[in-house]
Amino acid sequence: MNSPRFAPAGLLLRWAGHRVAFNGGPGAEPPSGRLDDWLVTDEQAELRSALRRSAAARGVRPHAGALELAAVRVRCLPVVHTSHPAYGYRIEARGCAAVWAPEFWEFPEWAAGADLVFAEASAWERPIRFRGGVGGHATVQSVAEQAVRHGVRRLVLAHIGRPVLRAMDAGARPPDGEWGVEGRTYAVPCAG
Repeated sequence: MNSPRFAPAGLLLRWAGHRVAFNGGPGAEPPSGRLDDWLVTDEQAELRSALRRSAAARGVRPHAGALELAAVRVRCLPVVHTSHPAYGYRIEARGCAAVWAPEFWEFPEWAAGADLVFAEASAWERPIRFRGGVGGHATVQSVAEQAVRHGVRRLVLAHIGRPVLRAMDAGARPPDGEWGVEGRTYAVPCAG
């Protein structure tokens, strides 16, 4: 989404010479170099035109879908978010899992037990409900509670919206987890 403070939420997954981009947009493009794929959580997102241009310049097409490369499995799984299909990703390798789910109305059950989850952080105290009751954004408090309940080992809050920016400016902290930091590398230690 367009934020007054942050580049659009994006992730670059790197392993064994492979690189896969997730979401992003202007100011959050992957560094130059070959990409194996560019996966998105919402093929109808407001930044889809910018994503298409950026991906085309790297020889790939942004899309929702699954992927298996060099012992890493990326599953594209549905999330409850809006009136059209929206997704998150469960990335699995060597007995560990990371999840990319930056937008949802309901915490995805399939994120249970993940070692690292990048999750929704658009709403602070009140959920953001879309017109017509077709979904929206969960609150940071709800996301943190659900992450603990679902056995998530590390929660990183991404897709930070205006209500959360106001809370951050007032010194508020999430009840569990941490704010995502642009440019930071998040490693998932896997066995084997």
